[in-house]
Amino acid sequence: MLAIFHKAFANPPEELNSPSSHLSPKKPKSPEETLNEFLSRHPLKTFSMNFGHAAVLAYVQPDGPFSTHQRLFCGFDDVYCLFLGSLNNLCTLNRQYGLSKSTNDAMLVIEVYRTLRDRGPYPADQVIKDLEGSFAFVIYDSKAGTVFAALGSNGGVKLYWGIAADGSVVISDELDLIKECCAKSFAPFPAGFMFHSERGMMSFEHPMNRIRAMPRVDSEGVMCGANFKVDLYSRVNSIPRVGSEVDWSNWDTQ
Repeated sequence: MLAIFHKAFANPPEELNSPSSHLSPKKPKSPEETLNEFLSRHPLKTFSMNFGHAAVLAYVQPDGPFSTHQRLFCGFDDVYCLFLGSLNNLCTLNRQYGLSKSTNDAMLVIEVYRTLRDRGPYPADQVIKDLEGSFAFVIYDSKAGTVFAALGSNGGVKLYWGIAADGSVVISDELDLIKECCAKSFAPFPAGFMFHSERGMMSFEHPMNRIRAMPRVDSEGVMCGANFKVDLYSRVNSIPRVGSEVDWSNWDTQ
């Protein structure tokens, strides 16, 4: 899967952008070049949607019904979701959210996002922590211009992100694509984390701890993006709220 968001909408962490990218022989590609590279790698089973200059979402159909990881793409009420993996407790969550038995993982995640967006009754970190299994998803709310992404904590699915030539953020499960198109400005998306374009990053496993950006150095000794890790010795100076105000409101950029 591939998601590209203009920097004005995504607000990626500054540490992800390495100054070495524009100094190395291999330059980062533009969003258009990145999309074309993705499409050329999957010429027969690819679907993409373009949202003007704001975003691009692209999806590769699975090779068969028994692929290692489920790949889904769907949209509802101007909210679109790319989903990779599977939720072990899908049936339980469908009942919890009042959805039909036939609702798939991606549609459930859209409903989870809409519940949070519309001031649901639970903290965002707890809601995402309730998703059990190996999963990664990227949501784009085209009406609000909001990006929301998360990666499960068990390491069963990998996700990567980087910075394109114009500063747009690129998210994909294909490491080779990210390396090719983002030059030195890329990193693994941290497991057990979620990212919101207006609220920043948070560990849903350790929501009360701050996040540290740790510079990454490649085999050539060149700095290339940053790994984001939980600082177990530094806590966020806020008190968790309860009731109807806990949706996005207590998720401050760390």
